[in-house]
Amino acid sequence: MTQPPQPPEKPGFGPPPEPEPSRSEQASPPEQPQQTPADPQAQPGFGPPPGPAQPPAQQPPSAPGGPDLGKAPQPGYGYPQAPQPTQQSPQTAPQTPPTVPVPGGPQPPPGYGYPQQPPAGYGYPGQPQPGRPGAYGQPQQPYGQPQQPYGQQPYGQQPYGYPHPTVPMQSQSGAPGQPGGGRKVNASLAIIVAAVVAIALIVGAGVWYSSAGGDEKKNTANSGDSGDTKGGEGGNSGGDTAGGDEKAPADPSSEVLFQVPAPKVPKDASTIVTSGSWTTDKVYAKSGVAEVVGYDAVEGDELWTLDLPGPVCEASDHATEDGRTAVIYKPAMPTKTKPQSCTQVAAFDLATGEKLWSETARSGTQEISFNNVTVSGNTVAAASTSGGAAWDITSGKALWAPKTSDACYDSGYGGGPKLVAVRKCGPYDQRQLHIQTIDPKDGKVLSEYKMSEGIEYAAVVSTDPLVVAADVGDSAGDGSGISDFFSIDNKSGALRTRISAPGEEFAARCDGITKIEHCSGLAVGKDRLYIATEEHESGGEGYSRTNEVVAFDLATGKQTGQRADAGDGYTIVPLRMDGDNVIAYKRPPYDKGGQIVSIDGGSFKETKLMENPAEKSVRDVEARMLPQHAEILYSRGRLYMSDVYASTLSSGDKEYLAIAFGTG
Repeated sequence: MTQPPQPPEKPGFGPPPEPEPSRSEQASPPEQPQQTPADPQAQPGFGPPPGPAQPPAQQPPSAPGGPDLGKAPQPGYGYPQAPQPTQQSPQTAPQTPPTVPVPGGPQPPPGYGYPQQPPAGYGYPGQPQPGRPGAYGQPQQPYGQPQQPYGQQPYGQQPYGYPHPTVPMQSQSGAPGQPGGGRKVNASLAIIVAAVVAIALIVGAGVWYSSAGGDEKKNTANSGDSGDTKGGEGGNSGGDTAGGDEKAPADPSSEVLFQVPAPKVPKDASTIVTSGSWTTDKVYAKSGVAEVVGYDAVEGDELWTLDLPGPVCEASDHATEDGRTAVIYKPAMPTKTKPQSCTQVAAFDLATGEKLWSETARSGTQEISFNNVTVSGNTVAAASTSGGAAWDITSGKALWAPKTSDACYDSGYGGGPKLVAVRKCGPYDQRQLHIQTIDPKDGKVLSEYKMSEGIEYAAVVSTDPLVVAADVGDSAGDGSGISDFFSIDNKSGALRTRISAPGEEFAARCDGITKIEHCSGLAVGKDRLYIATEEHESGGEGYSRTNEVVAFDLATGKQTGQRADAGDGYTIVPLRMDGDNVIAYKRPPYDKGGQIVSIDGGSFKETKLMENPAEKSVRDVEARMLPQHAEILYSRGRLYMSDVYASTLSSGDKEYLAIAFGTG
């Protein structure tokens, strides 16, 4: 069958391999000179993904279904050790959106093909390269193998191992499901199967008819929940579920509030990082080129600008209750001869844009180039392979720095309710990760869990409850960085449970190399892990695709039996918690606008909070904001989607750094 043309592949840009210290360096890391990072802007092929989605060509159908969500986790290589006694040693692709419509103005031409994820790039995190310098603090593409974006399956491939999606999921005590689709059957067997199906349909119809109009509950995964769901009041249901702050409007239809044009990139650079976005009740703040700008949260007017001498490298996902946060930035604009390092850490006020302070830290005589930064309590913590440091967010006073005399270093921190360090110890061939909950005020280790040797990278999904993701034995196979989740007790450091999450079944992603708490496609709350499944055929008309959000119990590691379906042609991605409810984004099919829904934590009933315009020019902008790369924030009935890079590469259309939607 004729297939639509595919856009040409571009050379990828992936994260650099982590430099490994020699044994002599491990004995005293602070005294070693720091490597000058390479400038990713000078590397070829680092550009935005191709254009927005177009209607897919029809393909031969394969068996519909969903992932095998009923099998129990299988222990494998690197299964975690028992917790050890506490040690008291302190511690995404550029995109090119087209024009948002102006009333009466011209409409942009349709984009070429479906939006593609950036291809696999240099530096996939397999076995690290000892002695090889890395580009610390430089913009990183999500590492790994090329992934198809939400809403598209690679042509000619059948979905892996998807059984029947209409059957309610059971907890993991049941037998694993059987793979569906892709098998050839002979004519006789096909006739027999068709006859059996016909009989089953007749019987099923009779059962349905006999029970229609009765009071019995439907046989679904949600059938055990009580209480009425009120569609106009945020989807809160009865039972023990606590409602969140987000309430459903009378009309969920949204409109474009404002858009932020893409900033100009200096002539000496091809790509500049614009990582970082935050929202309060009055302000939407977004990093630009060597600046952070605060916009009116509804009107989009510029309220303040925080000018920086160089571009932002990384930004904290967290802020204090009174609206203060932190970024890492370069001391000057990079050039081809001087790429600059990410040595500066600054805290600022989201309400006013006031810079509270800017500091650096040293390892020996060299300034540390930081890879990541976070906020927990009133502490700003930053780290890299060169060392780490922590400051008071109000005054900038240095609070503590991680010890390195035991051949260990803090590779990064997870913030928010608690502060968690991912600490790497041991030589290259005997690497061991220590997951430490630490006191943000003084760096004292409160609890510690030692992962099995051989696990090279881990990402902090949540700090309370503590959940860590890792690719154990490089077994994920899809570049997601996740093969297993580890639920850890914050107080004792004991492993509560391990959850197997095969890459072919689940769509979450984490970058545990440098961006320790950069994960997408999941949320944690109510002592549960909510995770998106991989796409599969929807089973509806045509050949559209869909997926689900499912829940795992963090105490037992088993699935709860709850499932929220994206719907025909949509794919659903958890964004964050809202009380006990899950806020999720639904990436739409090519002819509709995206949605924000609230998934009730008890019944798993979905309540639509927002539906974006279906106009093509608006869809084109939204389609380029891929959930696994873009920053997506939803709060108070407003949705903000923004890019994390600015680039000189252009499609010829007007480009946007951010777009905001709101309901009436």
